[in-house]
Amino acid sequence: MIYYVNADARRAGDGSEEYPFQTIQAAAELAMPGDEVLVFPGIYREYVNPKHGGTKEQRITYRSTEPLAAVITGAESVKCWEKLEGAENVWYVRIPNGFFGNYNPYTTLVSGDWFIATFIAHTGDVYLNHKSMYEVTSLELVKNPVQSPASWDPEFSLYVWYTEQDEAKDETLIYANFRGLDPNAEDVEISVRQDCFLPEKEGISYITLSGFTVREAATQWAPPTAYQDGMIGPHWSKGWIIEDCEIYESKCSGISLGKYLQPNNDNKWLRWKYKDGTQTERDCILQASYEGWDKEHIGSHIVRRCHIHDCGQTGIVGHLGGVFSLIEDNHIHHVNFKQNLAGAEIGGIKMHAAIDVIYRRNHIHHCTRGLWLDWQAQGTRVTQNLFHDNCLPFSLADKGQENIRALVQANGEDIFIEVSHGPTLVDNNLLLSDRSLKLATQGVAVVHNLIAGSFAAVGIGTDNGAANKPSVRYTPYHEVHGTKVCGFMSILHGDDRIMNNIFVQKKDLDPVKWMLSKAGKEHPNSWDDMNFAVGTDVFDEYPTEEAWKAQFEGYCGMGSETDYPDRYYDHLPVWVEGNVYFNGAKACVKEKNAAVTEQEVTIGVEEKEDGWHLTGNVFEQLPKTCCRTVSTAVLGMAFEPEEYYENPDGTPITFNLDYFGKRREICPLPGPFADVKAAKEKLF
Repeated sequence: MIYYVNADARRAGDGSEEYPFQTIQAAAELAMPGDEVLVFPGIYREYVNPKHGGTKEQRITYRSTEPLAAVITGAESVKCWEKLEGAENVWYVRIPNGFFGNYNPYTTLVSGDWFIATFIAHTGDVYLNHKSMYEVTSLELVKNPVQSPASWDPEFSLYVWYTEQDEAKDETLIYANFRGLDPNAEDVEISVRQDCFLPEKEGISYITLSGFTVREAATQWAPPTAYQDGMIGPHWSKGWIIEDCEIYESKCSGISLGKYLQPNNDNKWLRWKYKDGTQTERDCILQASYEGWDKEHIGSHIVRRCHIHDCGQTGIVGHLGGVFSLIEDNHIHHVNFKQNLAGAEIGGIKMHAAIDVIYRRNHIHHCTRGLWLDWQAQGTRVTQNLFHDNCLPFSLADKGQENIRALVQANGEDIFIEVSHGPTLVDNNLLLSDRSLKLATQGVAVVHNLIAGSFAAVGIGTDNGAANKPSVRYTPYHEVHGTKVCGFMSILHGDDRIMNNIFVQKKDLDPVKWMLSKAGKEHPNSWDDMNFAVGTDVFDEYPTEEAWKAQFEGYCGMGSETDYPDRYYDHLPVWVEGNVYFNGAKACVKEKNAAVTEQEVTIGVEEKEDGWHLTGNVFEQLPKTCCRTVSTAVLGMAFEPEEYYENPDGTPITFNLDYFGKRREICPLPGPFADVKAAKEKLF
């Protein structure tokens, strides 16, 4: 059956084409497996709570009849602003608290595990022409705004707002500085709803959301140890498709593929401080495994061709609920762009337990961190993506040398893989930010990439950081291509494969970042070495496979004459082979078939009328070198889970297709392209 929805209908109908519903929710109450909900252009100021799910054979589809013309928003228009007497450019509005129902975003603070609580922010926001203004903490700062050097858009950071409660009148007051604009003549909105399209109940599976604009919701912080909120989300179900949507201006997260509510363990670290957050996360994982976390019921979602931008915490977030999913062909940018939120859960994409998740052909840029794979990136593949300009949104030099140590934790990178046993596969990507990979992990294969940034945190960042006591982060590993926990182990580091990549040390790197690299060596930090030097020399001290195996030769068991008690806790071996190095990028001393060239090259990316293109002359100067074809057989298996670098269905991979899907020759070029001509083609 087809239901029709038109916000401009003269009156609510029966859902027929002649007499459409006025709200999407009216259709969501009735839609059953096999039904389609067609939504005409218009503004839908509602929270859509799908009541029924589809089946694998008969999905329920919600479709905008014109791409992006049906807008689901968590905001309401405000046209009753009054000027504040004696304060130029400052306006205020009074809103009865009953208007908000049981959720007032202007009394609800952003909070949760791993959120830095020194940041005072409400879940609500004020939007000027669909762009969120900047919350401040006093009326005085509204009257006299100060430009934020931390924002990607410091000029707009002068558009500020502040909220307080008039308890006597039971009203919310909002003050805002519109910089000379009349808010009653502009398009000014405030967010009033927490979510836009997300079922209240768990297990509402096999839904497609296609072609909508979704914006401006008062979402809450989404750590892995809490119910994970988002403007859109399947809420602990299976088989959703979110496609061809524009998703922006979520206070925290745009799409949540994440964790369901565990009442006994929801932000437990914040609420009950006696057990460390890492341990409560392990508790969450095991509890989920007892409560139906498996491939039959959870995950296998698809997010494709979406434009996700201008969200405060993440574009896509998930823990446990995103397993076996496909994230492809999305454009994700300017996440955490305002720097008005801070904590350990921020990124263009931030997913825990991305078991057998594939991220391919995405364009991720201008995020403080591009893709963060935290814990259990087992069977995860990151392939054919374009990453660039993922870093702090301000020059480090602007903050002064005295703050360098404080900035270390905020240094961004294209990909951060943290405390996982692998196998995690990073292949055929362009990694063009100043830091390409943060590898506080093990079991990663990096194959056929163009890498213009550093490897950071190699060998560190895997303990909890206690000052005087051991604080090992024991991390689970799972059955092959499944969710059952097979064991827990600390991160030994290594077990990495770095093959057939091109490394380019940028010549125009901010000198303060070079100073950070030096500071990292002189003043070691247990979380981040502040490295900006490009190359594989960070693995110089790691053993080869032969040297590692030699530790076990002649070993007959505990107490034998050749006993070496550290053999089970040393770094695992690293395989480095077939890479090319430009501009002083350094090769690992144990590398096989390295090509180190003195030829200086340039590298960059720019947006043209038809899309994004690579700039520079790297591929014109590529030395003639022959790499061997890499495959599952060459890469072998990740040590701890004993799982091969293979497809989610268990079939082997041969890396004979490049960034564009073109077939490589028998003797392939290093880097992401099958031939040098491909470097001139549009990247995204």
